[in-house]
Amino acid sequence: MKHFYFFLLLPFFGMAQAPIIEWQKSLGGSGNDYANSVHQTADGGYIVAGYTSSNDGDVSGNHGGDDIWVVKLTAAGNKEWSKTFGGSRNEVASYVVQTADLGYVIAGTTYSNDGDVTRNQGNSDAWVIKLDNAGTIQWQKTFGGGHIDAATSVQQMPDGGYIVGCYTISENTGDIIGNNGGTDCWIVKLTSTGSIAWSLCLGGRSEEFARTVQQTADGGYVMGGYTMSVDGDVSGNHGSYDYWVVKLDNIEEVQWKKTLGGTGSDILTSMVQTTDGGYIIAGHVYSQDGDIAGSGFHGPLFDDYWVVKLSSTGAIQWKKALGGFGNDLAQSVQQTADGGYIVFGFVTSNDGNVSGNNGYMNYWIVKLNSQGSIEWQKALGGSGQEGFNAIPDAVDGAHSIQQTTDLGYIFAGYSKSNDGDVSGNHGGFDYWVVKLANPLGTDDFLSKSVSVYPNPASERVFVRTGAAAHLSELLLYDLLGQLLRTTKENSISVSGLSKGVYFLQVKTDKGEVTKKIMVE
Repeated sequence: MKHFYFFLLLPFFGMAQAPIIEWQKSLGGSGNDYANSVHQTADGGYIVAGYTSSNDGDVSGNHGGDDIWVVKLTAAGNKEWSKTFGGSRNEVASYVVQTADLGYVIAGTTYSNDGDVTRNQGNSDAWVIKLDNAGTIQWQKTFGGGHIDAATSVQQMPDGGYIVGCYTISENTGDIIGNNGGTDCWIVKLTSTGSIAWSLCLGGRSEEFARTVQQTADGGYVMGGYTMSVDGDVSGNHGSYDYWVVKLDNIEEVQWKKTLGGTGSDILTSMVQTTDGGYIIAGHVYSQDGDIAGSGFHGPLFDDYWVVKLSSTGAIQWKKALGGFGNDLAQSVQQTADGGYIVFGFVTSNDGNVSGNNGYMNYWIVKLNSQGSIEWQKALGGSGQEGFNAIPDAVDGAHSIQQTTDLGYIFAGYSKSNDGDVSGNHGGFDYWVVKLANPLGTDDFLSKSVSVYPNPASERVFVRTGAAAHLSELLLYDLLGQLLRTTKENSISVSGLSKGVYFLQVKTDKGEVTKKIMVE
């Protein structure tokens, strides 16, 4: 069976139509401004976090060096408010997400011990900041030891506390207990007020970096990162860095762990649990052997995106290398409403799987179906540079993408271009936030003129096309793209269907548009 996007949009070609840019915003000042995380908020807007060296343009209140910079945008991409947080040294925000009380929580790193930072135990500390809905600090906590410690992810828990993914080079000083040597992954559970409830170091005597920690559907936890060790908690390393996934139960005991990679350097940057209880992971690989063999690698001497679907026990279900004959570095992966996946990162390629690169380095978005086949791809940027700075990958947070409630996409990263897809650059790198439209219906005229009602519905959905268009056919699909019902009337029955989301394709003499409907 052909996939829904493939069948519906471009039945005569090998790839579906990529979504258009709905809006894009460059945010920043005359310094460098790097966005690392974006999430849609309950009001339909967006929260964006990263760090800035600017103190002009869109940025005010910088405390010195790099500050964490948080920007709240409306649904249309207009700035609602922005806040800088930090001290006289450098701070980085790696992740931001809205909390149950409609405030926000930030995971990041601080080198300061002044300004907004009230304690630093040496070098850098992991820094978690809780904000209210207006961006005012409710509490902030640093934790770490005498060396380098950083927080890369945070998730609110059902009990109101937080699970924080970190890495630490501090060897059993300060808050660090059980470091295995070198750099360890460090998982920290915080209470609702930011106190440490428990923490756990995972690793060996070499280097491990945690990129994400999340609670799983069974009440346990999963950590995704990468490792260079061959001892301690790590086994099966293929050489250099490997992807490393560790599954914990609800009492913080290791249930299973997997190293994935080859003899080169393979860096996991993103992971989420999928609706079937497994996991989708993404990053970039230099290897062509080991687990990467058979993935469709695109050439020697460069990196490819590497996307892997794991079962609930960590077994590889499928794996795909994506890119061309340049450096292609995946930064974020999410499961989509149709059961497929959206992958986001940056590329220097303009061949292989990649087309449309506007310059040396562009952002690249790839939509995969549930089995990892490409449905569409899109390169975005200008002739300058998107998605790279001099900070090592381990320290920098992941640029992020998310499917939005209208089935479009929001992504955030950074750009120094001021042409191509990018406009409004303030100087140096700016935050670059882009909203992509729902690829199922990009005809603005039809989207506005065609209406469906009632929605939600339990028995029948009616369609009104307006005076300028004449209805020819209705086609009803489920989320997997299976055609369920058709009619040439102006209404279609949904009686007997399971509760959930469906797509109604409306064909008219002016074209076609797809509407999301709910069956209750």
